[in-house]
Amino acid sequence: MKRTAGEKGFQILNYVLLAAAALTMIIPLLHLLAVSLSSPIAADSKAVFLLPVEFTTASWEHILQNAGLWQSFGITVLITVVGTALSMLFSVLTAFPLSRREFLLRRPVMLAIVITMIFNAPMIPFFLTVRELGMMNSLWALIIPGVIGTFNMIILRTFFMGLPKELDDSARIDGCNDFRILFQMYLPLSKPVLATVSLFYAVGYWNTFQRAVLFLRDPGLWPLQMKLRAYLTSPEELSQVNMLLGDYDYNTTTLKAATIIFASVPIILVYPYLQKYFVKGALLGSLKE
Repeated sequence: MKRTAGEKGFQILNYVLLAAAALTMIIPLLHLLAVSLSSPIAADSKAVFLLPVEFTTASWEHILQNAGLWQSFGITVLITVVGTALSMLFSVLTAFPLSRREFLLRRPVMLAIVITMIFNAPMIPFFLTVRELGMMNSLWALIIPGVIGTFNMIILRTFFMGLPKELDDSARIDGCNDFRILFQMYLPLSKPVLATVSLFYAVGYWNTFQRAVLFLRDPGLWPLQMKLRAYLTSPEELSQVNMLLGDYDYNTTTLKAATIIFASVPIILVYPYLQKYFVKGALLGSLKE
């Protein structure tokens, strides 16, 4: 079908706006990458924009040899993998019965769950509850309190409700119970929404910060974002290199830039592998009754 001039113009305008939005997100990362690969003098004199000036990999060599940073990286990976797996398991097990019309209490239960999106738990009762459960200074404090995200669970429930009811009927005729229907029929058909929700959970766990500030006292348990905060606000480890500027090709400015890229890039690299599912699954966020 031939497009009119107005439709072509609208499409071009959309491309321009999307490209501009993409650049606002990409340019800061490229700038930090360029700073991390530049000399200390160029970085401090603001001479670096998108391309390195006086190229050097000294900053990256330094942070990649930092055992504390790798320890925090490993903790963050552990939190992300375990947390995402548990969140998906419990979210699926919650969303499936709430999508079944034969579950008579699904409306009041769903209402109670939605209310939690409007009224969040106050900070002090939340803190006291976690402390009374014995999760202080434990990685479980970063996982258990957010194991089910209401919005993510609603996305799953909406998708399950959109699957044909005939699937249930044919499965029950063959003698399947609810668990077999869920794990052998529904989940294989739900790859787009599962990939999308998994990505949402993974990004949330990877960026864990507030709970780490509240519940972790041992620096040895800090996730990557806490370690990054320490570098940016109280860079005792990094400040020492300024005194040795004559002997090293890095300083606090280039090390901070390299550390930020180090903390951001791994989760960004996940998106291309899930993109084919994400585009479709991201459209499934509305309620359906």
